[in-house]
Amino acid sequence: MPNNLINPLVDEIKSILDIARSNVAKAVNSELIASYWKIGEIIVRYEQNDSIRAEYGEQTLKQLSKELTKELGRGFSRSNLQNMRAFYLNYDICQSVTGKLSWTHYCELLSISDKDKRSFYEKEAMNSNWSVREMKRQISTSLYERLLLSKGDINKQEVLKLAAKGIELARPSDMIKDPYVFEFLGLPENKPVMESVLEKALTEQIEKFLLELGRGFMFVGTQQRVTINNTHYYVDMVFYNKPLKSYVLIELKTTKLMPEAAGQLNMYLNYYENEVNDEDDNKPIGIILCTDKDALTVEYALGGLSNNIFASKYTYYIPDKEKLIAEVEKIVRKWND
Repeated sequence: MPNNLINPLVDEIKSILDIARSNVAKAVNSELIASYWKIGEIIVRYEQNDSIRAEYGEQTLKQLSKELTKELGRGFSRSNLQNMRAFYLNYDICQSVTGKLSWTHYCELLSISDKDKRSFYEKEAMNSNWSVREMKRQISTSLYERLLLSKGDINKQEVLKLAAKGIELARPSDMIKDPYVFEFLGLPENKPVMESVLEKALTEQIEKFLLELGRGFMFVGTQQRVTINNTHYYVDMVFYNKPLKSYVLIELKTTKLMPEAAGQLNMYLNYYENEVNDEDDNKPIGIILCTDKDALTVEYALGGLSNNIFASKYTYYIPDKEKLIAEVEKIVRKWND
């Protein structure tokens, strides 16, 4: 039989088996997580019943680890048993955990003491289908704090909304971060870099750039031509955001924000709305990525524009996490004053 007749059969059978294997893996993962929660419950129950005195608790876990490893094999180190105990204590209803995340995801999440922050990363890991490595990167670059600080005046409702649902892409401002972190480029922080070099570096690391941009972004291209009155202009980078149904135009600046950048990007947005958008597309969104900005320049450069234009800083290194946390906590404390 010719290959062109066999190949469709092979593809269909492979598809069935791939789906079956995926479903089996999900079921095994869900059962494993539920089992670890129950093990955590047993450990806590014994501790609360004084069967294991506090002063002997860690020693008992060490001995329990040895016995379980001997009987059942790997996966029962003392640190893993500690995680199971913490898992039960932080998720007091087994049904509140999901098989969408792996045990390794939950072990990373348990290292976050703030419940709202931990809930945010958990929800966003599910919403964005982050791998463990991707989630660790978002935690290390303080995504939670960057999102809150990007919203201007932080309020309790914003914190609770992020904790309950992760990032909700209901309006263009929901996707904006300040600063954006490009540590994955390996570019020097204090040496001048040409815009073309930055653009090339981001394109070469497009998967990591898409992760930093957030959920639902699809790469369209660089140096996308805009022709007006026989004059050619070029947009640095163009993306499409599926949840917002909008083109996202990015202008890269290797200097601080200058007012003329807003006028240039505003022209591109008007062109895309009239010449590129399909009927069901929403208004395009513009982001100016710059090395620095000040509130007054942003106010006068972007104020009064009908288009959605945002200015955000970017950095080539991971921000000081403690400093970002302190900034958020300083504002949050005002709620209780």
